[in-house]
Amino acid sequence: MIREWHDIEGLELINPRIFADDRGIFFESHNERMLQNNPTFVQDNQSVSKKGVIRGIHFQVDPYAQGKLVRVVNGSINDIAVDLRENSKTYGDYAKVRLDTENNAMFWIPSGFGHGFEALEDNTVVLYKCTSPYSSSHERAIIWNDNTLDIEWDIKHPIVSSKDQQASYFKDYVPVF
Repeated sequence: MIREWHDIEGLELINPRIFADDRGIFFESHNERMLQNNPTFVQDNQSVSKKGVIRGIHFQVDPYAQGKLVRVVNGSINDIAVDLRENSKTYGDYAKVRLDTENNAMFWIPSGFGHGFEALEDNTVVLYKCTSPYSSSHERAIIWNDNTLDIEWDIKHPIVSSKDQQASYFKDYVPVF
């Protein structure tokens, strides 16, 4: 079920204060005081996608579970966070947030969530700060078009990696959070 981001405990949408003048804009893209729980970030990731690409739904399990602070530095996405916390009242629900270079918003997705996005423009650049390093043996994924999750993607004929096409279904997911 789709929910507003603020209806799922732990998610945060950060709208930075933007200073604009005839030269352009300036804003703080990260400040340790911007998030409620003040996480420590150990890795930054960046992806560049064509219009129509869907990436996800990815997550890592303990001890490498990742919280992610996601933002767009070029283009636009619909960012998806799926609640995978077994004891959560919103388990299996997801939030969808538009991030782009117009709003410069950032989306905090704590560990315990699956993450994915759809690129709405060519040359969309997504940057995300992570609280744990990447570990291939702790990486998991749920297939992007899972019928149980029923994510409302705007892109009808997406470009999806073969790895993401082979991901597990939510009904086969064994909760680890």
